This record gives sequence, C-alpha cells and structure tokens, in this order.
Amino acid sequence: MESSIVLVTGATSGLGYAAAGALAKAGWREIIVTGRNPARAEEAAARLTAETKTQVFTPLELDLDTPASIQFALAGLVSRGQSIDLLLLNAGWIGGSKRVLTAAGIEVTQAPLVGHHQLAVGLLRANLLSPNARIIIAGSEAARGDVPMFSYTDVMALATKQYKGDRSAAVEAVLRGRTLKYKPNRAHTDVKLFVAWWAAAMSRRLPHGMAVYAVSPGSTPDTKGLRNAGPALKWLMLPLVKLIPSMSQTPETAVRRYLQASEFGADVSGQFFASAPGKMTGPLVAMRQPHFHDRANQEATWQALVRISGADLPNS
Repeated sequence: MESSIVLVTGATSGLGYAAAGALAKAGWREIIVTGRNPARAEEAAARLTAETKTQVFTPLELDLDTPASIQFALAGLVSRGQSIDLLLLNAGWIGGSKRVLTAAGIEVTQAPLVGHHQLAVGLLRANLLSPNARIIIAGSEAARGDVPMFSYTDVMALATKQYKGDRSAAVEAVLRGRTLKYKPNRAHTDVKLFVAWWAAAMSRRLPHGMAVYAVSPGSTPDTKGLRNAGPALKWLMLPLVKLIPSMSQTPETAVRRYLQASEFGADVSGQFFASAPGKMTGPLVAMRQPHFHDRANQEATWQALVRISGADLPNS
C-alpha cells in the first residue's frame, strides 16, 4: 500500500471522512478527498491531516450532481497523470419528503449513482485506473428487501405496465423521478438495488485484473446522509435502532468493511456484499438473493445510465 493512491467521494463528512482517515492509518500513500466545492474539500483535507498526523490528503472539487463538475475533476486527474489504485464511490444520501430533481433532471437520491458511473467510466477511458485497481461502491441492506419501511420498485412490472417491456426505460424513469408516486425510502432502496446491478454490469466491462464490488457499510445512523430523512425514519426508527447494539454501529466501524473489500480478489468481482440476511451489522456476506443476479436488470441499469450520462464501455 506504500505506493497506493485512493480517491474517496463524499469525503467531507460521515462515512467518506471516516474512510479517508482509516485509509491513512492503513498506510495508503495518497488519499484524494472530494467535496462539492473547493473550500469544503480543502477543509476536510486539513482536518484529516491534523487528526491523523499524516501529509497524504489531496483535496479535489467534485459535485456528483453536476456533469460539468465531474468532467472538470476528470480533467484535473488526467493532468496529474497518476493511476488510482482504489476508487471508493461512497457518496450518497436519503432524500426528503418531497421529490427533488437536480439541474440535470435526475432525482437527487439517484444522482450519486449517475455521477459515480460518469466518474468511473471517465477514469477507465482515460487509463487512470491501475491494472489491479479495485472499485467499491456503497450499497445498503435495504436492497435485500427485508428491511422494515424500505421496499424497492419491481422493474419488470413497471416496464411491462408503462414501457412496453423495456426495462432500461423503466430504470431510467426511476432515475429521472418519473414514477407516479415518490417515497423517499423507496427511492433510497431503488438506488441501492441499482448500485448492486451496476457493479455486476461494470464487472463484465473491466479489464482483466481489475475488480468492482458493491459493499454496504451497514447500519450507521450517525452520518449526514440521513439529514434529509423523513420524520418517521429520523425521529422514530433511528432512535430505536440506536438502542439495539446489533442494529447500528459507528462510522469508524462501518468503514472497516470498505478496507476489507479493498483486498478482495477478482474472482468475486461484481458481487454485492452486506450483512447477513435479516441483519444490519456484522460480518460481510455475499448476497445470494435472486433479484441481485438478474442479468437483464443489470444490463438495463447500465444502459439507462449510458443514456443519461453518455458514458459507456464495451461489454467484454
């Protein structure tokens, strides 16, 4: 790890910030911390430097909601000309009670996935990932479908009912917030299910030696990712969760999962790892539920993201 470079999205607070600190303590040589604006990224890098007593943090402006910001960040990384060994796509959040769209026309809960897709594809096309690079994207136990208050959209049923069986069009409709009724918890669950499908589709497009995993950090209530959550979740469910030790954990404990996954082999590339079924914390387990392994839905998610972002890779 002495010569390793890692880029962490959403690194100015919460899990991303904790992950950056943990990676520094683990011996990574350079950690690129991203923030929506330069000031926040620079502040995070300065605080991390003081806390870890290491000079390994590089700030980078990156707003995943804005395609132009992603292109600007990519241009800066190209000018550096240094390969990234670990791409930690951590940024994400749960939306508020009302549907909100970004300036690019994406539902805000879904926007980080679109931005992460554009970033990852851009890095690959610019040959800025090392030959044995690892990509980790944050998932959630909610995508299993067994977490109370969280359910996901039946993409096949939506496609059949409204899009003449076109699953890619159905996924795009969810990403763009064009479904009839908005529910913040469902929007969160949908994007985390799409994350798992995206990782599987990406794995089929990576060069030999590289690998990608969807990894849930587990139940971690004390992060800013929940700042816009609805009252039922924020004031009822989360306080109850915190009272049960096995149902929640600190950000510092959660990010150990990212570090663990960074050492996984290419033989499990494309898989989704989370707590065991029915659990919210504990050891990482590869998810075997059939809905995670639907190749048609995986490819539909990829193609929807391609149409939205214009960023694509050949399927090997």
